[in-house]
Amino acid sequence: MFHAFDNTGPNRPTPRPDWMALLCRAPLPLLEQALSKQAGAPLQWLRKPETGLYMVQGRAGGTGERFNLGEMTVTRCALRVGGEDSAVGVAYVMGRNHRQAQLAAVADALLQDPAQHETLDSALLHPVRQHLAAQQARRAARAQSTKVDFFTVARESGAADEGDEA
Repeated sequence: MFHAFDNTGPNRPTPRPDWMALLCRAPLPLLEQALSKQAGAPLQWLRKPETGLYMVQGRAGGTGERFNLGEMTVTRCALRVGGEDSAVGVAYVMGRNHRQAQLAAVADALLQDPAQHETLDSALLHPVRQHLAAQQARRAARAQSTKVDFFTVARESGAADEGDEA
């Protein structure tokens, strides 16, 4: 489910597919906080935010034949921050939040600039990694709280049966 972007290792730049995977899952408050300095930058829209549906596929047991699981809402956009010669930022985010898609595309465009990459990596990508790791830990803790140890249940059940015979 998770890609290598969750653990990039020290002193390695984050490649574009990995930072785009982070940006699509970044919460809006983190994006707004990290990109507050670029709020006044002129945007040239190549594709304004638009919402559509994507078909999500699954596999039985993770290895079987693909089947259509259902549809999910996705918002996408493409833009340039600055002039004609600047990089194109692209974003696809789950849901209908046009602002989140816009900020993710701005971050993508800015991260392609080597002069701003290091700053945005520490100001945006690192906090997003921490947020996703905390979210995963909460999800694992919630799942752990529902775990049943069947070996213990069987042992307790066997002990109760022995007490009934005496």
